[in-house]
Amino acid sequence: MSRQSFKVCFCFRRIFKLRVLEPPEEVKILFDQYSQNGTMSLDNLRGFLVEFQGEYNATRDDAQAIFNSLKHLNIFSRRGLHLEAFFRYLLGDLNGPLSPSRVVHHDMTQPLAHYFLYTGHNSYLTGNQLSSDSSVEPIIKALRRGVRVIELDLWPGSKKDEVEVRHGGTLTNPVDLLKCLNAIKDNAFQASEYPVVITFEDHLPANLQDQVAEMVTKTFGDMLYRPETDQLREFPSPESLKKKVMISTKPPKEYLETPSSKSTKRSKISSKKEQWNGETASKSDSEICDKDDEDEGESLQEEDEQMTVPEYRHLISINAGKPKGALQNWLSIDEKKVRRLSLSEQELENATRRHGVDIIRFTQRNLLRVYPKGTRITSSNYNPFVGWAHGAQMVAFNMQGYGKHLWVMQGMFKANGGCGYVKKPDFLLSNEVFDPSVRLPVKKILKVTIYMGEGWDLDFRRTHFDMYSPPDFFVKEF
Repeated sequence: MSRQSFKVCFCFRRIFKLRVLEPPEEVKILFDQYSQNGTMSLDNLRGFLVEFQGEYNATRDDAQAIFNSLKHLNIFSRRGLHLEAFFRYLLGDLNGPLSPSRVVHHDMTQPLAHYFLYTGHNSYLTGNQLSSDSSVEPIIKALRRGVRVIELDLWPGSKKDEVEVRHGGTLTNPVDLLKCLNAIKDNAFQASEYPVVITFEDHLPANLQDQVAEMVTKTFGDMLYRPETDQLREFPSPESLKKKVMISTKPPKEYLETPSSKSTKRSKISSKKEQWNGETASKSDSEICDKDDEDEGESLQEEDEQMTVPEYRHLISINAGKPKGALQNWLSIDEKKVRRLSLSEQELENATRRHGVDIIRFTQRNLLRVYPKGTRITSSNYNPFVGWAHGAQMVAFNMQGYGKHLWVMQGMFKANGGCGYVKKPDFLLSNEVFDPSVRLPVKKILKVTIYMGEGWDLDFRRTHFDMYSPPDFFVKEF
């Protein structure tokens, strides 16, 4: 124990004893095993890293970095680590719960649907869902932490001639779309070289979709992935999409119409145009300005603009949409094309009660995005394992939020070198579709002891961590 003091009423000094956490018996035994005469040398520490921690590529430089991190403490000795310094290292940042290796080791050559993607929700919001500001800063922070899916909500500006990013129907302030696109371009591949997906929640008329197409094309240039066909039979692999940006949204309405209906619409519009042009050619200047003719011309122009938006639809590499009808229609599988489906956390939970197998079958080829329910106005999050257990690739989280579920999400994507992509387990991709409702026999029981540092509360109810960093702890398997 050490003694510390503080002043009371600027006159009296009160002395108290600061209780220091004692290393548990298992740590003392471990220290004795890798030390000599109560001191762990540089070579001893490297031996511990390689033999006990499984860091087979650890070098003397790695051990020296640990020594250097403890030099400012009074418990450090030049000859090596004493027990207290060793225990402090085990609870420190250099001994994280996951391997420090930044090497991508999963097979990255499989279709995109075979991976979990680090996914953000309303990526532009700085705080709550109702009144916080929109900014590029949350986008930049998310990308630098390895997030691979960025969501932008697109709305017409106040003058109806520009595009804003904002949370519609709320008091949140907007941010300019071009600023968001530039922020993505500048930060997309700092943390990972694997593809970034931008999901547009599109509330735009056709003329503003043209603006978006121009902005996206000019901003990203060769970085933009444009598939050779409008409807992919299978998604490409993350490996083949390195340093690429993908756009995912609903195709323009006209693009979803049948060829016959489009042909009928074109001929109808063409005949209207010819009739209108013929009438205007035979009228005087004053007659051309007649209100009825003006209205007719404006409606023809609007109808023509809505008919096709070729540049915008060609940007879309991941088609999104929810078919009409019941849940079975939503989860229908088309062997000729793949798509993305979005469900709220509540919709997913309801669907898993009876259609768990259908969801997993759907996610073997198609993408499923899950997003927070609308009542999470404080930007809280939900249990991501419901989505992951059913193969959902894009479990979208409020990255500006806080709490246990967000720490789980961050921990999940520390895996595979922190590249933002984690390969699904084989049982979610098997031809014999996994049924999550069936109780399986226990194959192995793993007993884990967790040693928390001073002040930590094991159930996380009373602790306060950095909202982007889960707590570090020392884990030993028995």
